[in-house]
Amino acid sequence: MQRKLVDNMENKVKIAVLGAGDRGEGAYGNYVLQNRDKVEIEAVADPDKRKRVRFANAHNIDPKKIFKEWKDFFRKNIDVDGVIISTMDDMHYEPAILAIERGYNILLEKPISNNLEEILNLYKKSENHDASIIVAHVLRYTKFFQRIKEIINSNILGHLSYINYVEEIGYYHYAHSYVRGNWRNDNLTAPVILAKSCHDLDIILWLTGKEVKDLSSTGTISYFHQGNKPKESANRCLKCKIENDCIYSAKKIYFPQKTWPTSVITEDNSWEGINKALKEGPYGRCIFSCDNNVPDTQSVDLILENSIIVQFTLTAFTGDITRRIKIYGSHGELEADLGKGFIKIKDFRGTNRTEKIYSGSGGHEGGDHGLMNHFVSVCQGRGIQNNSISTLSNSIESHLLAFAAEEAREIKKRINFIKWKNNHI
Repeated sequence: MQRKLVDNMENKVKIAVLGAGDRGEGAYGNYVLQNRDKVEIEAVADPDKRKRVRFANAHNIDPKKIFKEWKDFFRKNIDVDGVIISTMDDMHYEPAILAIERGYNILLEKPISNNLEEILNLYKKSENHDASIIVAHVLRYTKFFQRIKEIINSNILGHLSYINYVEEIGYYHYAHSYVRGNWRNDNLTAPVILAKSCHDLDIILWLTGKEVKDLSSTGTISYFHQGNKPKESANRCLKCKIENDCIYSAKKIYFPQKTWPTSVITEDNSWEGINKALKEGPYGRCIFSCDNNVPDTQSVDLILENSIIVQFTLTAFTGDITRRIKIYGSHGELEADLGKGFIKIKDFRGTNRTEKIYSGSGGHEGGDHGLMNHFVSVCQGRGIQNNSISTLSNSIESHLLAFAAEEAREIKKRINFIKWKNNHI
């Protein structure tokens, strides 16, 4: 049964945040602090005492509604309009099931789950309960990609033929998250194509509005492995004689920082605190001496309806953290860069132009705040109003695509995606 929803703009939306880490605090918590007139955080759960106390203090949360475990939140049956589930990737499923059963509106961090069976079970559960679930595919909510979709829909480019889309992760971001960090090993978490890029696959599907017919994928650990470890190097950067010449040195990445990514490795941003984290924790390891097994470059080749060819590539080896896309059509070309905020259109009929897109506030070039605006609207009782909102039902396809792409990479064969879905669903 659905809970009573806020029915006008004069009442504040009340939400609970399960997981007060980088996303829970940095993205969603900061949005609430900037929009106290329409939304407030009623409860928080996080196993890290420092994080939950800091979060609770920032939002003035009643001590009776501060929890170490997310299960304790559900035991209390607290009256809120919505729940944000920003726990670790492998901890999305269970709280999402309970939130559905209690009738909460849900904002679920991506990926939906690391497990295909859990994703399908969650979908069935949500359909049976008519649940409102928004998946955090934040790219849909950026002005940048919304404008590109408008351009495609206007038919300025004509018949789409080929799309080249590159996710430039950034060398130090990749080293932090996918070599030393939480997403370094798909035995511990999801494959990188799912954990990092399910919302890029979602954007491809959303922009084109076409289904995938078949796909292939290639990807390897080309650089971050023991075979490239210099003989003079140590297993930890703090003890390494040649770390000064290494661009991936943990000292270079973490010591200058006062925010992300240093905020992930320690709550103590003093020199002593950072030094201790690098001396004892996983983030101080040599980049060639970690237990990582996810590709540092992976490419997925797709054939969509209407014979549209798409090549998506994620790569660690970039100086910028951005996404670049080129679209080739029968009547024109489009080239765009999310980080720089420009869209260039070359019209074969002679009208060329460059548009500058101003992202606004919030991470992911305004996508985080755009996502939260939609979630608050849903909690106000307005419901899901258009297909731009990343509901659970229209977000699952990108996850299926990621699982299929990883399988194609492992078996080194092209996959008929339509048959693959029929076999797995």
